[in-house]
Amino acid sequence: MSKDSSPSFEKNKQPILDQLKVHFKTSRRVLEIGSGTGQHAVFFAKNLPHLVWHTSDVPENHASINAWISESQLENVVPPLEFTIGRNPWPAIQADAVFTANTAHIMQPTEVQQMMELVAANLPENGIFCQYGAMKVDGEFTSESNRDFDQSLKSKGFGGIRSIEELISWGQGLQLVEKISMPTNNFLLVWKAVR
Repeated sequence: MSKDSSPSFEKNKQPILDQLKVHFKTSRRVLEIGSGTGQHAVFFAKNLPHLVWHTSDVPENHASINAWISESQLENVVPPLEFTIGRNPWPAIQADAVFTANTAHIMQPTEVQQMMELVAANLPENGIFCQYGAMKVDGEFTSESNRDFDQSLKSKGFGGIRSIEELISWGQGLQLVEKISMPTNNFLLVWKAVR
């Protein structure tokens, strides 16, 4: 099996975990949208043993996710579901929390809007959504490196960095409860489902 690795993982794994320990403290079942290499899922599941961590991604990433899970021998991380926003229905699991990292700048704007709407529609009341990545504030880049990153993303056909205010407007049924500055000009947004 091919076990891929992401260079940014080593930089962001501990700061994200520190926040998830707080915000997922009472959660029981997490759906990760866009599990990528699988590194985050295994690291977080190992350090949050009270949770069952459900992975999901496009099929071409499943081999790496499965390889990480297999090597970890953890019992609280679940092999990946095929889930692409706009293509597959919301997974049939009773998740009371959702996590996603570095997905909104890859997706097209319409897909990000759909993701926000799906999370709002499928989380139970007071369910938590933690969303990590590079974001603009009031439509402005927070650093020159993020401006360059955005140009690089768009040149490859990706959607580019979204503004937090844009995400708020799309997240009807989600209340932004915390906006946490993270290393390398990223944010962790903590949303709560409200009815």
